[in-house]
Parts: sequence; structure tokens; C-alpha cells
Amino acid sequence: MKIKFVLPKVTVLLMVMIALVSCEDDFSTLGSEIFEGQNPEISLDDAATVIAYSEKFKPVKTNQLPVNSLGVYNDPLYGKSTVSLLSQVTLSELDPDFGEEPELEKATLYLPFFSEETTLEETTTFELDSVFGAQPIKISLYESTYFLRDLDPTTNFEDTQEYYSDQGNLFENFQGELIGEIIDFVPSDEGFVINEGDEEEEETLSPGIRVDLPLEFFQQKILDAGGTQDLISVNNFKNYFRGIYFKVESTTDDGTFFLFNVAEGRIELDYNYLPEGEDERETSSINLQFNGINVNVYENDINPTIASELQNQDKINGEEKLYIRGGGEGIVSVINLFGEDIDGNGVADELELLREKKWLINEANLVFHVKQSDIESGSTEPERILIYNLESGQLLVDYGLDSSVATEPIDAISNHLGRLERNDSNEGLSYKIKITTHLSNIINRDSTNVPLGVVVTQNVTVPQFQNVRTMVLQGTSEESSIDVKQIPAGAIISPEGTVLHGNLAPDEAKRLKLQIYYTEPN
Repeated sequence: MKIKFVLPKVTVLLMVMIALVSCEDDFSTLGSEIFEGQNPEISLDDAATVIAYSEKFKPVKTNQLPVNSLGVYNDPLYGKSTVSLLSQVTLSELDPDFGEEPELEKATLYLPFFSEETTLEETTTFELDSVFGAQPIKISLYESTYFLRDLDPTTNFEDTQEYYSDQGNLFENFQGELIGEIIDFVPSDEGFVINEGDEEEEETLSPGIRVDLPLEFFQQKILDAGGTQDLISVNNFKNYFRGIYFKVESTTDDGTFFLFNVAEGRIELDYNYLPEGEDERETSSINLQFNGINVNVYENDINPTIASELQNQDKINGEEKLYIRGGGEGIVSVINLFGEDIDGNGVADELELLREKKWLINEANLVFHVKQSDIESGSTEPERILIYNLESGQLLVDYGLDSSVATEPIDAISNHLGRLERNDSNEGLSYKIKITTHLSNIINRDSTNVPLGVVVTQNVTVPQFQNVRTMVLQGTSEESSIDVKQIPAGAIISPEGTVLHGNLAPDEAKRLKLQIYYTEPN
């Protein structure tokens, strides 16, 4: 999957440039004056204590995601996820004049996939992006009577209202009339030719869901409401037609799952009417758009064995293997560096020793080896993982300092966040996460040694984070607790997962370790 759906390349470059400027003091010449005029020897140390274990996400905020999703994704290890969507509806034209005796001729739903278009010798083809699986699913469209608020009344309407991944049951309690059903939907890479044969009007729409819906509902809800207060303003319409709930179902464990920009979707209403003072009817159209509030809800049937293991993680000594999985309420792996604070002064003892040595950190890496015996290798393995500060919900300084250039997100930020290394059989071997500046700041500039989170992501160029309702992780010293408030949006969006060797893996060569390449002062 190429994953091209967010952030224009110019925006990504601008973001990196800003980070470079803001972090300039943290970069560059750390310790260089110690070795001026010398040719110092670089050594490797990988003896630092690393404690790692896994935690399941608590419910996460899913409105204001950069993209949305629908469908069923069955992970061979983790189990089945079903993703539905509540979408607020808006009118393409307020207070529309439908003329006399308007009659709806056609109501067409269109939700485009992400895809790449190629035209060769007047033939246009499409390559789908972010579409997983090819087994049929059922998508039912219901009118929703649940009112989606822009602002939260509990904060005196000062903060944005948040909606969460586990609110599917709530939304279904406000499930109104069935608008239409899409039975046995399977994605196709074929586009849709509109007005075929008309040289002036013919156009090709990119692949996606494009189906006709029953007319009666929209005739009554929209055309028959012409000229009333319900269609006269945005707020009136949002209260009148509160949304459409896309409920996804599958009778099997398999299905189809896709990411898409719901704001590019629409329901096209084509109708005819009698113009005032005329005898012959004319045609016109109006669109219902999904550019209001959109909330994804998840039903994750997680593998019972993994669910049990996640409830019994050793947060003091670490684990043999690490789980990471995206998709709504996914799984994060927690990384704690430098072990215990035995003397109780608030700093891990190993870190105190490193600070006394005053090493110049040339490079620091966390290398995660894939536990191939536990997963189904190949195209379903996530290409990228992301590391971040669990306490602050922020990316590491190394993210902003990564000057690697890539035309596609799948290769972006690759110095800091190494892409999955594969063998000749396309099996994933390892990910290398470079945290040189982060570690230098901890050792030589007394930055706080915070717990780190590692998640899977579909797109490392998405810097957005989403709030977590509640999530508490065990600290490594003085039995402290860490309130994790945010999860990267890319981890919520991605359906994929993998298993990595932990710090206690039986195969010592594949254990998670911190590699520190350093130069020691004379």
C-alpha cells in the first residue's frame, strides 16, 4: 500500500524545516569541542537496560481523524475488526429552490477510494491505495437521530466535542429509518464513466462505492422540505437531518476494509421540476455532503490468548515478545530505558553512570526484530512503525531533524523511522529506530528520560495525535503511574499489526536492545 492520503509534500517539508530551526540548539556540535583536532575512535555499547511490554489502547477520539475507514479487517493473529461510521450531512446549497412539483429521479451514493490514476493511449486505469481484502461485506445506511455537537457543553462550549471509538452502541440506539443497503460489496479498481458518449459531459470518476439508493426517503426528507426553515441554514439542517450511520456487517471473519476521505463523498440527488409559468419539466440536482463531523466506531474481536497476555504483562522486567497493532483500540508497546532507580534519587542508576562518562553520542538505535513465527509474513506486515513520548503525546526531536527526502510517505522520515527490512522471501526482519538526538539530550543535557511508545502506522508524515479517554501505564520507578493522554492518529487509522521480539526474547541475538555508538573523551 502506497498510502498517499494526507499532507501535501510541501506541507511535510515545511513542517520539517520548522522543526529543524526550533531544534537547532539541540543538534549540531554536542561535545565536538572535546575532540577538536583529533580522530577519535567510535565504540558500540548495547548493555543498557531496556524494559518493554505491551498495552491495549483505551477508547480513542475518532472525530477529526485525517482520514476515515469502513469495513471488516481480519488479522490472522489478532482477530476481526469491524469499522462503522457516523457521518454528519450538509447541503451543497442552502435554501434551495426546487421549483414546482419536484420529483426525485435518482439518488446516488459515491465514496471514492484512494487511488492513483494513469492514462495511456486514451485508456484510464486506477491503482487502489489503502484497500485491504476482497471478500464481500454488507453496508447498511440508516438515518441517525443522534445530534453531533461541534462544542462540548461540559467545558462551557470552549472545547471541541470529542467522540470515541467505543460509541457504536450509543449511536445504534439512535438508529432511525433504513435508507438503503449495499449487499455483498467488494471493491473494484474500475472507475465510473458518467455521461458516456457525450463529448462535453463525459467524465470518469475514480473507483469507490457508487450505488443507487431508494428514492422515497430523499424525496420526503429533502425535496418535499423545500422552502421550509429546515433547509434555510447550516444549523437548522444539521438539527433536521442529523446524519447517516454506515453500519458494516460480515457473516464471516473475512471481508473488505478501506481508508478514504469521507469529505470527498456525496449523495447526488437528480430531480425534475416544473419551472414557474412553464409547461415543460426541467432537470436539476443537489448534493448531500459528508463534510461535517465524522466518527468511526470499532468492534474488535481480539484473539482471546493475546487479550489474556495483555492483562498479565510484566511491567517491571519486560516481556519476551511485543505486540503492536493499529485499528481503533489497538496495541502500543511501552519502552523504558536504563532500568531501575535503586538509590531513589529520581534518576535511573544506569543513566547516572552514563552522564558521568560524558560520552559524545554518535548514533543511538532501537532495533526491533520481527517474530516471524507468530505472524503471517508478506504484504500484510506493516511497513512502518512510529515512536513517541508517551507522557507528552509528542514525536521525538529526531523526527523533526530527519532531513531524508522521499516522494512517497512510505519512504518518508526514513533516517529516524527505518522502513521494515525484508529478506529475499519478502519476510519482515527488523525495524531500526534512530533516537540519537533524543538520547544525547537525556545523557548530556539532563532531559527527562520518559517512557516511549511504539505503534504501527500507515503514514509517518501524519503528525496528528488523538486523545485517549483514559489510559494508565505502570512506571519503572517508585511504582509511579503515567497518564497516557494521546495516541498517534496513524495508529488508529492503520488496521495492521505485527509481533516483535522483546527484551527477554529467548534468542539473545534478536532481543530488543539499545545500541549506543559513542566517542569517549580522553
